[in-house]
Amino acid sequence: MPITFETVTEIARGFPDIERVTKYDGSPVLKVHGSFVAGLATDESAEADTLVVRVDLDERVWLLEDAPDTYYVTEYYRKYPVVLARLSALTRDAVHDLLAGSRTLALEKVPLARRHSRTAPR
Repeated sequence: MPITFETVTEIARGFPDIERVTKYDGSPVLKVHGSFVAGLATDESAEADTLVVRVDLDERVWLLEDAPDTYYVTEYYRKYPVVLARLSALTRDAVHDLLAGSRTLALEKVPLARRHSRTAPR
């Protein structure tokens, strides 16, 4: 079965505190306590059906070298700690691993007090 953003959202439900929200432009994103985890690429430089995922920049280099048919980055996204992933080339396990790493990095950006609150800002 091909991976879609719905599949990504379904996998994300297995993680505590990741929520799906809709950005002002109508595109869906996944966040943890208001911090970006993953979303669909919306910049015209990205290919259609591309997932944007927060990653450590060293990991991005490794992903780009290890699986260039799956992962890429455009000039627009290069300045951010993210990697672009072709949904058609991802497996459920790869999505799970990407979300796990991204969630950890996103939580590092969230103030401790907000992490322990009952409600996350949108």
